[in-house]
Amino acid sequence: MALHIGETAPEFSLPDKEGKVHSLKDYRGKWVVLYFYPKDNTPGCTIEACGMRDHFPAFEKVKAAMLGVSADPSASHRKFSDQYRLPFTLLSDESKETLARYGVWAEKSMMGRKYMGILRTTFLIDPHGKIAKIYEKVKPAGHAEEILADMRSLQAA
Repeated sequence: MALHIGETAPEFSLPDKEGKVHSLKDYRGKWVVLYFYPKDNTPGCTIEACGMRDHFPAFEKVKAAMLGVSADPSASHRKFSDQYRLPFTLLSDESKETLARYGVWAEKSMMGRKYMGILRTTFLIDPHGKIAKIYEKVKPAGHAEEILADMRSLQAA
């Protein structure tokens, strides 16, 4: 299912690193940066997470919640989050239901081998729960700055 700008973002309920369940509806009234990434403690995912961490105060300033989602279990998120001192929430979608709803669980290919995996994608969701921006094929370095620039533009409009 392909999602589009202006559509209502699919609802979800997923556990964080401590097992506490977070739902999208819990964030109504706030901007939400919902980023999907392949795997904890891999080079690209670490670069992306640390970029988000380094710009987290700026995201707080524009009143945005940040949620990272992968299929890793909560225990893996705890280690990853603690190791890199990530100040935002990582959610676990081991069932891959939310990944599928957002269209980020898909066939990938590396060195001629096809496999199912997570497409590195970010959704910027407005305070009303609508998708304001979709970032596909995200380049981890500089992604946080790109989102912040777009948020400032959208909020100013």
